[in-house]
Amino acid sequence: CTLASLFLYVLSKQLASKLAMSQGFLLAAEQPSQRQEQQELHDIVRQEHHGYTRQQGGGPTLSVYGHKRKITLIPLVFLIYFEVAGGPYGAEKAVLAAGPLFTLLGFLVFPFAWGVPESLITAELAAAFPGNGGFVLWADHAFGPLAGFLLGMWKYLSIVINIAAYTALIADYLGGSGVAPAVAQPGGARTGAVIGMTLLLSFVNYAGVSIVGWGAVALGMVSLAPFVLMTAMAVPKVRPSRWASQVKGDKDWRLFFNTLFWNLNYWDCASTMAGEVERPEQTFPRALALAVVLIAGSYLLPLMAATGAIDAPPDAWVNGYLADAVRTLGEKQIFLHLNKIISYLSCTNLS
Repeated sequence: CTLASLFLYVLSKQLASKLAMSQGFLLAAEQPSQRQEQQELHDIVRQEHHGYTRQQGGGPTLSVYGHKRKITLIPLVFLIYFEVAGGPYGAEKAVLAAGPLFTLLGFLVFPFAWGVPESLITAELAAAFPGNGGFVLWADHAFGPLAGFLLGMWKYLSIVINIAAYTALIADYLGGSGVAPAVAQPGGARTGAVIGMTLLLSFVNYAGVSIVGWGAVALGMVSLAPFVLMTAMAVPKVRPSRWASQVKGDKDWRLFFNTLFWNLNYWDCASTMAGEVERPEQTFPRALALAVVLIAGSYLLPLMAATGAIDAPPDAWVNGYLADAVRTLGEKQIFLHLNKIISYLSCTNLS
């Protein structure tokens, strides 16, 4: 994660240096008419390489293929939400490693100390290079075609591995929730379910980014609903003294910080949709700002509710403990299983 952020920082400085040099050269060497010709040429280059055209009269921006950009503010917020988080699952290990108090402080501070700088870099570069290549375009422009190719290939391999993991997790939850017990065990039913989900989500993506975007909004609302209900049910039972519960022995700071980084990373992945975002120079900064608040709240509120309302030692917070917390607070566990399935489906679809 640190290397990724360092790479983004070096990339942004390299691009800024190149742009400053080119602007200084133009201002020193060109007449006004020449500048106008250069700007027209620059627009053509941006259109050809980044899928971006400037529209007169305030109309919607078009891609290089002539179709309207279809992703607006609210769909982009939820697309970023699923790229980065998708729900508070996986945060349990932070409580196990350092206790409730440090976990709450971590999920309060890190979205802003870590997510905001990465979001600002992403917003700036996505507005400067509003094409569907995202960080591949940035690397190509700053370091050359080889760097762009390598970054694209590494991302592709990462996506393949992620999709394989998510579909297997969905099958596990389908079996564990009792919806489809047969897919919990290896065999034809499980293989068919995994292949079927992969094909279904592929067809959803073929339907277009507008459907994917608004589908992410709907799925986001559904996936957040159980945690909103859990938080409301927990409020009368919260005792702040429970947040001071300590772990046995030494705190595992490596596990704690790794858990925070893993749950609050991948903000730059939103840049790969920049070619489909309407008015990216305005929409990206706003969407990323809203996504930071949404993601921080989606982790912080359920964790505050569960750790403050239940007498459970930090040792009990292994992966999946949130399901036990929901059951303890009175909400039916099957809803959480279905919620996990929806979140993993959304993350798989966006990958």
